Amino acid sequence: MRLAIFGGTFDPVHRGHLEVAREAATKVSLDRVLFVPASHPPHKGYRAHAPYGDRVRMLELACEGEPRFEVSRLEEGEPVSYSVHTIEKVRSTLAPSQELFFLIGADAFAELPTWHRWRDVVKLVTFIVASRPGHVYTVPEGARVIELPTLALTVSSSELRRRLAAGESPPEIPPKVLEYIRSRGLYGGTG
Repeated sequence: MRLAIFGGTFDPVHRGHLEVAREAATKVSLDRVLFVPASHPPHKGYRAHAPYGDRVRMLELACEGEPRFEVSRLEEGEPVSYSVHTIEKVRSTLAPSQELFFLIGADAFAELPTWHRWRDVVKLVTFIVASRPGHVYTVPEGARVIELPTLALTVSSSELRRRLAAGESPPEIPPKVLEYIRSRGLYGGTG
């Protein structure tokens, strides 16, 4: 079994997230991509715009029909969502011979040395790093990295939130997710 953790705020989830997960699953022959929305992201000053339960539900809707994708509530109720804790929880469910991957964007990977217990993270996973335009990174010593250079994410959740608040229906958001956002009145959009 080849499993990758794909963590993030997913605020909201969009087609870029799904494309990255599909490409990683194909390139690395993953059996499963575990989407793990952060309950309380540790980034300084960041507060999720949509409640945790709504972000989980949006992911579930986005992952429907994708047999290799699974949404996890591993970080639910955690006071702070540190990747190392999530990785340790998942690792404890796998056989020692099973390799664990961590799917991440190049922008976030560039900040790895600032993470809580980042050296432990490096020992526990192989990173699958998706490129993003304009983001350059160096690989910390000891880190194992598989690059996804063919995929460049150009969509951002912050831009999508702005467009939703302006009443737009961005095509980058899967239709069922957009319908859910509208039904719940998320991101200040009307519609």
